[in-house]
Amino acid sequence: MLSTRVVKLGGHELDRPAWLAACARALVRFDPVVVVHGGGHAVSALSRRLGLPVEKRDGLRVTTAGVAEVVEMVLAGPVNRQVVTALRAAGLDAVGLSGVDGGLLTARPGAASLGHVGEIADVRVALLESFLLAGLTPVIAPVAPLARTAGAAGDAGSPLNVNADDAAGAIAGALRALELLLVSDVPGVAVDGAVQPALDAGDVETLIELGAAADGMAAKLRAATAALRAGARAVRVGDRRMLEDPGAGTRILAPTVQPA
Repeated sequence: MLSTRVVKLGGHELDRPAWLAACARALVRFDPVVVVHGGGHAVSALSRRLGLPVEKRDGLRVTTAGVAEVVEMVLAGPVNRQVVTALRAAGLDAVGLSGVDGGLLTARPGAASLGHVGEIADVRVALLESFLLAGLTPVIAPVAPLARTAGAAGDAGSPLNVNADDAAGAIAGALRALELLLVSDVPGVAVDGAVQPALDAGDVETLIELGAAADGMAAKLRAATAALRAGARAVRVGDRRMLEDPGAGTRILAPTVQPA
């Protein structure tokens, strides 16, 4: 089995070419690596230009049918190309994909209140591994078709919008990744104003309930715990310093299994 890392790039900084280029240079030493990217700011910007609603609930985008078309167009189009271009310029043989390509990802419907939003049902691991074994770096836009077994409305039309942290977590778990890095513009998980070096996965829901982790951070922490449960060996949440410093960010620790 390949010792692969999964890196999710997102946050406000994704729109800055210099930040993206710095991430790309740092990622060279991680090869083999799978990159998943967000792009919410670009989606919001085009939605506003088109007069479509921009609304989030608990850090997740409310995705109408029209917004779903924008999500696919932006994430699988210009944002994906920007990330691929930066990685290739840094020396990685990157190839852009969306979750639709080759049936890489499939999704089940998410909360009805969020509209055309999905949760990852399956990851085509063999396809990802074939890219990695060929020396390629997959760069994945987090949109996914409805799993055929779901049998619900939405089988046709735009794929479902999947939260990028959730997609990265599902991919890391399926690959049993050496590490999942959720990279954005925040240095880690802050509790009472102090960034924590480590958090137990078992404390995540309590932090969310107390309001210590809200919106986007809540989504990251839930994705981190799901990745650990599914087989990822380590997870960190933080900024791009994590790509160069193994001690940067907040490490999410799998719950300790008590002996019988």
